[in-house]
Amino acid sequence: MKAKKVTDFMIPLSDYATISQEATLAQAIKALKTSREESDLNHKHRAVLALDANDNVVGKLSMRDVLKSLEPKYRQFEHKEDAGSIGLSRFGFNMEFLSSLVDKLELWDESMEELVKKASRRRVKEIMYTPSKGEYVPHDAPMAEAVHQFILGCHQSLLVLDGDVVIGVLRLADIFDLVCDLVE
Repeated sequence: MKAKKVTDFMIPLSDYATISQEATLAQAIKALKTSREESDLNHKHRAVLALDANDNVVGKLSMRDVLKSLEPKYRQFEHKEDAGSIGLSRFGFNMEFLSSLVDKLELWDESMEELVKKASRRRVKEIMYTPSKGEYVPHDAPMAEAVHQFILGCHQSLLVLDGDVVIGVLRLADIFDLVCDLVE
């Protein structure tokens, strides 16, 4: 894998689902669904990339972010430096305790239909995830460097850079497929 470069396995930005950060959640979900239907990739996209007015990638909207957006009170559990990257269960809290939070904080105190209706009108920029420094990889980096970032950062994808510009996405699932093919 030393000779292989990130650019050899990335999905070009032009082939990835994107949406303006000013779009609504409903529009973002539609873009993701369309992308999944039209894709001939082994693994369907699980996120939409959010773009600013200059078409620069400024965030990601994953399936997890969509679900999290249904209940705005989840923001109480985020760390501002790396919003949402640390789950409370990683600190040893058991399911009983985590379930009690739902009751005490009145999470999901409305019907799912009502929560979805409210969330669908929210802007992508309000609910998107802003990637951290460790989620970017240079296009000419060796695959070993990317694998290192996947493992130590617990990422599902990395944004591929050419200078300061995102030109693609490298997905963990695609790298896993590569490893499986090499094993066979």
